[in-house]
Amino acid sequence: MKSPRTLTLSTVFASDPFEPGPKGSRAWYKLRQDKAGLFGLAIVAIFLVLTLGVFFGWLGQGWSVAGGGRWEPVSVDHWLGTNLLGQDIFQRAVFSLRTAFEIGLVVSLLSTLLGALLGVLAGWYNGEPGRTWVDGGILWFMGVLDSIPFYLFVAAVAYALQGWPWAMHIAMVATFWTTTGRLIRAEAMRIKSREFVLSARAIGLPTRLILLRHVLPNTLHILLVQATIAFVAAIKTEVILSFLGLGVQDSVSWGLMLAESTQEVLAGHFNNFLAASLMLFMLLLGFNLLADALQDAFDPRQASL
Repeated sequence: MKSPRTLTLSTVFASDPFEPGPKGSRAWYKLRQDKAGLFGLAIVAIFLVLTLGVFFGWLGQGWSVAGGGRWEPVSVDHWLGTNLLGQDIFQRAVFSLRTAFEIGLVVSLLSTLLGALLGVLAGWYNGEPGRTWVDGGILWFMGVLDSIPFYLFVAAVAYALQGWPWAMHIAMVATFWTTTGRLIRAEAMRIKSREFVLSARAIGLPTRLILLRHVLPNTLHILLVQATIAFVAAIKTEVILSFLGLGVQDSVSWGLMLAESTQEVLAGHFNNFLAASLMLFMLLLGFNLLADALQDAFDPRQASL
């Protein structure tokens, strides 16, 4: 015969309306029915395959080689022509995918993780006797960061840490986590009053286990969408910072290509500009469509539809 503690925990899990299995099945079903979301997923998948090709050394490895003439037109040897220095524009545009995905993944994962941890702590200790300072302190910190103009703050941090390879990453993580933190705080405040959490507290489970087993898993739908949004925001921010000379230094990115193209466009050469801007547009379009589809699919308010 099972102990009362085991029976209580079984009851707790059975009563959780956000159980991963059924909810996940409904979400993926809705995602498969969203044609725009599937189109976005296909775009992201294509770019991911190209990025893996760059990562394993199959594509874009000659991005820095000046093997052609100045501003050569489109040809078999240079699919998108060459730039002012004779570098292949296609290889530079493709290699920039690695830069975009690397920055997007690192920033989105770190900012989502930080926002989840601080947000769940703030929401859990909201209204708790003797612990309200945790919620108040985190909210104050969020308010301070949000009060500073976004690009001004990111540019200032990136400039202050210029020369350090992780400067841009830190600058973006320091600002991106606040939105996720606010959403997770609100969700944690709602979840902690539900019966399965109250039951877990009643049987004496430590706060750490309750947060890890009951609260955070039920915020995954928010974290997934926020990570996708942060990924897109990180890529756009990197392009802007690199265009201003505060971003990528020892590699190539679409931001650097756009900065180079400012002089080339005046001379009537648009290949550099078109390659960087179109690839950036398609990647962001894919992720935006996918993020919208994920938000619709995993929104708990749509569970009954």
